[in-house]
Amino acid sequence: MEEKNERVSGREIDLSSILNMLKRHIVPLLLVTVIFGSAFYVYSSFFITKKYEASATLIVNNVNKNKNTVNSTEITAAQGLADVYSIIIKSDAVMVPVIQNLGLDKTSDNLKKNINVSTVNATQVISITMTDKDAQYAKKVVAEIVKVAPPIIQKKVAAGSVKLISASRITNSGAPVSPNNVRNALIGAAIGLVLTLAVIIIKEFSNNTFKTEEDISNYLGIPILGMIPSVDTKSFNKSV
Repeated sequence: MEEKNERVSGREIDLSSILNMLKRHIVPLLLVTVIFGSAFYVYSSFFITKKYEASATLIVNNVNKNKNTVNSTEITAAQGLADVYSIIIKSDAVMVPVIQNLGLDKTSDNLKKNINVSTVNATQVISITMTDKDAQYAKKVVAEIVKVAPPIIQKKVAAGSVKLISASRITNSGAPVSPNNVRNALIGAAIGLVLTLAVIIIKEFSNNTFKTEEDISNYLGIPILGMIPSVDTKSFNKSV
């Protein structure tokens, strides 16, 4: 009994058996994968709201405007201030005036959800980006932020200054930044592939019938002495 179980286990994990199984089902495997990938691509293209991004950059200075040189200590201090300024930019002190100036029907919390403020590679540069379904709206909001923020920051923080590097612009050449149709199609194809493989494996390993001579030999552990060929009854009757 133990020997028989070992043979069964060997049959279940035999790589050649798995490859043969996949070859027999290659058509439905590829078909379902393509269908799922195509379905996800179409859904992503036509049913998911496209989002656009606008951005601008500021630079933090931690030196007196009359000085002509900047040392490493001042640069390090400016980098630290960049993190502080990032927090101030997303605070109500900046968001509320932006909402009022643009006449937006939003709360500051709602506006902040689509705005990201971060330092660029741990430098003195601050990047402000906004993602929205309306590219021009995002550009307008970012432009207002970089207009309103510097004097408020200088008022809140005794030292340092903030200057504009690049004005608000729509990024990614005006194309949507999301959804990523190709990535979603690949995800769909992967899901279709995994589901099809699962169905095939479950179906194959729950089927206890012998399909080849090798199955009989491997399972029973005895050599095959002979085979009874299948006969086409119609052809046989005609020949009789």
